[in-house]
Amino acid sequence: MEEELNYATVVFKNGGGTPKEKNEDFTIYSTVKTKGSATTVPTDGEAAAHSQHLRLLAVCLGIICVLLVGSLIYIGVVMSEQKAKFTANLSNLTAENQQLVMKNSNLESKTEELSRDRDDLNWTLTVILKFNSFPVDKYCPQKQCQPCQRGWILFQEKCYLFYMEYRYWKTWRESQIYCQSRAADLVVIDSLQEQEFISNHIEYYYDKYHGYWFGLHQTADKTWLWVNGHNETLGYWTAQAAIQLGEAGPCALMIPERNPTASWNTARCKMLNRFICESEVLIRSN
Repeated sequence: MEEELNYATVVFKNGGGTPKEKNEDFTIYSTVKTKGSATTVPTDGEAAAHSQHLRLLAVCLGIICVLLVGSLIYIGVVMSEQKAKFTANLSNLTAENQQLVMKNSNLESKTEELSRDRDDLNWTLTVILKFNSFPVDKYCPQKQCQPCQRGWILFQEKCYLFYMEYRYWKTWRESQIYCQSRAADLVVIDSLQEQEFISNHIEYYYDKYHGYWFGLHQTADKTWLWVNGHNETLGYWTAQAAIQLGEAGPCALMIPERNPTASWNTARCKMLNRFICESEVLIRSN
């Protein structure tokens, strides 16, 4: 690149020359270089090349933009497809999870059912083992087993035998032995409902002094105790005036045709009476 030259004109005037001499100015031309680079005026070829470069650059930028837009569109399509697959997989997993929950619930129910069956079988086995010789014909007539033996009455998962013989009455101790021979005991009364049930199934016989032995007796220290070892707490004794029925003693009778909450009376244990046995059911209801 050639440097641009600037020309300066310097004029010197004569201060006092001879009059004859023609007054002329002396001009001296000097070349002065500027400090900075001079602006180069491009040629036509350079301008064309520069324009071509700009067009090429614009084309490249356009291509890059198109590629970027295409890439974004492709990425969007791919992400949309992945999202659809993810949604479908999530829906499938949700359905599978629901099926697993249902299967788990069914398994838990089945497990509980099997546990109940196991417990019921263990219960039945325990009742059977109470017998020296299990009376199959009494519990399972026609090979169809029942909760209670033939002749016994079912009430609230217990079996009751009301000994109603018109002869061969027994003492309190003989009555307990009779019940035990049938894997039972003299009845232990736990509630008013049970007391009312028993009162509704006993009947008057012989005279007003006779009743039905049940599993309550008095210990040496005058404590009333059930045959299962529990203390008596219900207190369904007759009124004070009625205690004079028969002879007082350490064993308890239930007198028929009386208010269920006031029907117990004391008696001598050697007195002969009817009685009531109670046993566990062979088969528990679900």
